[in-house]
Amino acid sequence: MPTVGVKRDLLFKKLGKTYTDVGFQHLCFEFGLELDEVTTEKQIIAKEQGGDSKLTSQASEEILYKIDIPANRYDLLCLEGLVQGLLVFQGHMPPPIYKAVKPANGDVEKLIIKPETAKIRPYAVAAILRNITFTQDSYNSFIDLQDKLHQNICRKRSLVAIGTHDYDTIQGPFTYDAKPPKDIKFIPLNQEKEYTAIELMDLYSTHAQLKQYLPIIKDSAVYPVITDKNGVILSLPPIINGNHSKITLKTKNVFIECTATDLTKAKIVLDTIVTMFSVYCATKYTVEKCEVINPNGTKAIYPTLRYRQENISVKKVNKKIGIDETPENIVKLLSKMCLTSELIPGSKNSVKVTVPPTRQDVIHACDIYEDVAIAFGYNNIKRTLPKTSTIGEQLPINKLTDLLRYPIAMAGFTEALTFTLCSKDDISTKLGIELISSLPAVHISNPKTLEFQVCRTTLLPGILKTIASNKKMPLPMRIFEISDVVLKDPDTEVGARNERRICAVNCNKAAGFEIVHGLLDRIMLLLEVPWAKNKDSNINGYHLNATSDPTYFPGRCADVMCYGKPIGKIGVVHPDVLAQFELTNPCSALEINLEPFL
Repeated sequence: MPTVGVKRDLLFKKLGKTYTDVGFQHLCFEFGLELDEVTTEKQIIAKEQGGDSKLTSQASEEILYKIDIPANRYDLLCLEGLVQGLLVFQGHMPPPIYKAVKPANGDVEKLIIKPETAKIRPYAVAAILRNITFTQDSYNSFIDLQDKLHQNICRKRSLVAIGTHDYDTIQGPFTYDAKPPKDIKFIPLNQEKEYTAIELMDLYSTHAQLKQYLPIIKDSAVYPVITDKNGVILSLPPIINGNHSKITLKTKNVFIECTATDLTKAKIVLDTIVTMFSVYCATKYTVEKCEVINPNGTKAIYPTLRYRQENISVKKVNKKIGIDETPENIVKLLSKMCLTSELIPGSKNSVKVTVPPTRQDVIHACDIYEDVAIAFGYNNIKRTLPKTSTIGEQLPINKLTDLLRYPIAMAGFTEALTFTLCSKDDISTKLGIELISSLPAVHISNPKTLEFQVCRTTLLPGILKTIASNKKMPLPMRIFEISDVVLKDPDTEVGARNERRICAVNCNKAAGFEIVHGLLDRIMLLLEVPWAKNKDSNINGYHLNATSDPTYFPGRCADVMCYGKPIGKIGVVHPDVLAQFELTNPCSALEINLEPFL
């Protein structure tokens, strides 16, 4: 979920009203957003840069709101879209009407796509924002929206790359071509020296932001490049724009081009940028068209700024959400969400909804139902029992787990919650067990890190790592966890199953085997399982059977037998195992399976 940072005072100024932090949080909740954090630039730098005094001293104390935005609401990824959405939601302004127009002289600017681009990035779209007025805040927002789109719908520029240029410094028609990297030479953005495309790859290989985009084209025989009528290079997508056409606060006309491997995404990105910032044009909400000439000779006009209609049933809306609103009220609620609506003449149960180009997230009638629910207010929907034949209840294993947590905590143990995924070494080498094919571990097919390679087959490593991370805490440390392990099981549908276990570890200057043994006795007392006086009997409660296990100290390990079957192990952890987890104090451990007691 993207997070947008906006200046609080600037936001309130544009909204025309001042809110308390709690009041604005409530407004965000009503609109389907979440105020994630109230912070300052200084606090952010102090957190991210480790308290760098020089950077912190230069930072602003201005209050920033960090707001969580749904991933498909591209229109809310900047201050302009956020303000517009909130004002329409509150009824302070009508939904704007966007228009794509021809220039005054009727000569539409052209972008010509060459056939060679099919080898790397075959699509391009373009538009022009005329007579725009930038302030420092709107300029920063313009740049930030591009970055948010690049990270979100553009999938880190692999699907779409955005280029914005000062239109008055270049001349059309523009050409989108693909050339060998040695043939591309220009001055990149904020540089003074001319570089070839090959040299740029070396220059930006250590750049904090741009290095992540280099692999998109680095190994290609040709690189995409956009030039103007005079051969001036505008950009080398998806890496960098040219310095010649960079945008400044004095820029009045902005040429926007988007190159892409996905044409649909490119259209959405272009529509989003021009609709958000056309508010700063001399003629608000108006964008100048551009003509894109494809390699096969076909022509297309962008931006599309497509408005489309959807017909919805009021009866279905009420049923899906659980409300009972009139068609007139449904129309009002949808209008609050920038979805202009009207009753269909002659029909008492149908509403025609106009979906604007800013609402690219609306792809089905159910998305419209959701907007009605948001505008109505989730908290205003009357709570009722579902009309089903059964009532949900807690799973028996979860109920048993909850009943055991409190007594174990009252016995002096602190509960931990550790990761289900771990490294192969955690469940094998570190425990003194060889990692062989017979180990019943579920492996992750494409692990991203060495820390998350397999699903745990035991809870013990997670608790030992927890103790190792809290060495500064006073002894004794008594930690327990009641959670699932994952074991291979060919008899199940998915080839694996979960098994609920209890694991407890006592760490002190002495191993304290009697501590975990006492906990075992307490658990069995709660489960009403008696101690077996006759260990040869298969029906007489529980007892311990001496065994050997490389995880535990020789002669200090036993199987926990319950009704004649082993359900777990108890013992003193082997010093070699402790060393693997960087522990210096002895530990005793207990781990048993809870499922036989259901």
